[in-house]
Amino acid sequence: MSYQGGYPQQYGAPPPQGYQQPPPNQYPPQGYPPQHQSYGPPPPPSQGYGQGGQSGAPHGGYLQGATIGPGRPPPSQQQQQGGYAPQAHYNQGYPPPQQPPYGAPSHSPYPPQQGYPPPQQPYGAPPQSPNPQQQGHPPSQQSPYGAPPPQGQYPPQQYGAPTPNQRYGQPPPLQQNTYGTPPQALPYGAPPPQSYGAPQTVPTPPSPGYVPGQVAHVDMSRQADECRKAMKGLGTDEAALIRVLTRIAPLEVPVIKETFRQRHGRDLEHDVEKEVSGHFELCLLSILRGPLQQDVWCLNKALKGAGTDEDLLNEVLIGRSNADMQAIKQAYHHTYHRSLEHDVRDDLSAKTERLFSMILSATRQEESAPVIPQSIEVDVTEIHRCTEARVGAEQLTVCSLLSKRSDAQIRAIAHAYEHRYRRSLEKVFIHEFSGHMEDVLVQMVRCGTDRAMRDAINIEHAMAGMGTKDEMLVTRIVKLHWDPAHLQQIKGAYKARYRQDLIGRVRGETSGDYGRCLVAMLQ
Repeated sequence: MSYQGGYPQQYGAPPPQGYQQPPPNQYPPQGYPPQHQSYGPPPPPSQGYGQGGQSGAPHGGYLQGATIGPGRPPPSQQQQQGGYAPQAHYNQGYPPPQQPPYGAPSHSPYPPQQGYPPPQQPYGAPPQSPNPQQQGHPPSQQSPYGAPPPQGQYPPQQYGAPTPNQRYGQPPPLQQNTYGTPPQALPYGAPPPQSYGAPQTVPTPPSPGYVPGQVAHVDMSRQADECRKAMKGLGTDEAALIRVLTRIAPLEVPVIKETFRQRHGRDLEHDVEKEVSGHFELCLLSILRGPLQQDVWCLNKALKGAGTDEDLLNEVLIGRSNADMQAIKQAYHHTYHRSLEHDVRDDLSAKTERLFSMILSATRQEESAPVIPQSIEVDVTEIHRCTEARVGAEQLTVCSLLSKRSDAQIRAIAHAYEHRYRRSLEKVFIHEFSGHMEDVLVQMVRCGTDRAMRDAINIEHAMAGMGTKDEMLVTRIVKLHWDPAHLQQIKGAYKARYRQDLIGRVRGETSGDYGRCLVAMLQ
């Protein structure tokens, strides 16, 4: 089944002469239609999530009341064009990003914590971008929505070129070739415009902290001296350690450790281990490992001993870019002198082991790869054939398909599947799969359709029920605090889903220096 009038093509050059333009009553030329409705003028775009996380038309497969382990998410709001708020920069030397991630709504679905939700915008008017800044981080300088960058800053980039900054653990967004100008649509079946010999995709660079030897050129002498003063002599100034260590950026972690060694002749991690204990120690050491070594440490913890910590394995490996996955595998081998693929094969079995082998192969489409409507339709047909259209799912076919698609392509697949079959892709996977494989596939879909909501639900998962899963809570908050802009989106998603403030929820579940450290990372 195909949509009337065909799918519009990706951003790019105008169609060659001689092609027939699509009929006027077709979806607007921004990719897949954001809403299920009859052809005609679309309604005003909704702002953020509705109360209680409910929406008029579920998208991306979030299910009301469904559970995976302790919990499943509710239906998410209809997809919109644009993206999450840009990433705030750390200290000095980090230029602000110019635009949101590719494939997400054109304005953030999660507004700032005050005044949620923002007022409705007239149809066609540019939405107001949220302010992702929190105290402790310098403000980002941004141009108005749809306006070109100021003179002397970044020049316009070609379609598919990566931006210098990106979210932690996430590929960079695509740029429009003309600011504020909608792309032109091509007739159904027309090939995407391209130049002979031009590359189709641009490899995504590693996230900050995932290149060995890459450091920030900053002076961390004051921070190193404050840490030494906090631990010197009798007693420990825990508040000073929290104040300093929860405010360092990924590329500053090796700088403060080396500065501490040069100025005081001591190992910062070793001193922290001696001075503090318990979950507070886990918080500080997780920060001092930095993003890459923390991932490696978590993987070893998930795989060693009897049994496998499946949640921790999922937390580290699902939704990663190819560059980050390669960096993780190399760092794991360098640290433990074993292959990560070999250790995963030894711990898992059967089809789940095959699924993780596909994930570890790091053969996903880059986020700069175009989302081609005809290819999306083929994927939707194949997923349906392997699941609902037969008795017993062809599990490995679905795993192979999903593990090779980018987040933007998974988002398009989920929307097209729901539009054609009136059933969310997440609900299909819950019905057709089970156990660890079900969890992995559902997490893949959530990463593609709404990463911030996925992360908000996972944080609540660590606190829900009898007792708090403290180690998982620490792991997730430390991982997410490296990107303040994305963390702002998570806080907005959490409030939309659970109708309470994330910081207040964490403060109520934790105590002492451990709780104060987590709250400081969330602020």
